Amino acid sequence: PTTLLAMVDSSIGGKTGVNLRAAKNLAGAFWQPRAVLADSSVLDTLPARELASGLGEVAKYAMIAEGELPALLEHGLERARQGDVRTLTAIIGRCASIKAEVVGRDPREGGLRAVLNYGHTVAHAIEAAAGYGTVTHGEAVAVGMRVAGRISVASAGLPRADLEWQDRILDRIGLQPLPPVEPAAVLSRLGHDKKAVGGELRWVLLSRRGEPILDQRVPDGLVRETLEEVLLTS
Repeated sequence: PTTLLAMVDSSIGGKTGVNLRAAKNLAGAFWQPRAVLADSSVLDTLPARELASGLGEVAKYAMIAEGELPALLEHGLERARQGDVRTLTAIIGRCASIKAEVVGRDPREGGLRAVLNYGHTVAHAIEAAAGYGTVTHGEAVAVGMRVAGRISVASAGLPRADLEWQDRILDRIGLQPLPPVEPAAVLSRLGHDKKAVGGELRWVLLSRRGEPILDQRVPDGLVRETLEEVLLTS
């Protein structure tokens, strides 16, 4: 992997995906490599926008898992944004460890691995609605996390302080704002999410930071209201 996003996420887990017009990653396969070698020194040449995109995915890990990653971000985020190799290496190692543990317990996405999709239900819909390549994955994930976090406060008991921590970290990353995206276009693509069961969307929410909960049904009205609110400020 030669991007931060790939080093912390897509290079680990053996999953390949193909984007279809309706939604992202609807077709794919699993094939585990013998090893994944991540050399953080190659990130020296990564554009700032792509580095920020990877940090958006890192923020997801800080919300779904317990451990030292939240403190790493709290105290080292500015150094990471500036490309500090030591800080990035520590962040990459922690994220890789989190994902490898989840994948080791659920290699073919039968259940637990869905925790890695926190923020991704809306993110994938945004990427499809905006047009693939228009927004980076991390930019879309950050918006998806803001939506999922607010829904978690409203329906899953997430403490507001945890939501505020998440939003503060996302603000500090310095992600590029989204181009104008119609909420209706995003909503129309949510039904194609791979976690949907019988056409019914299932969400990954949080009961608190580090404690994701799976297969959550959310009223359509709450989804629409929250998405519209977040898109207005993104």
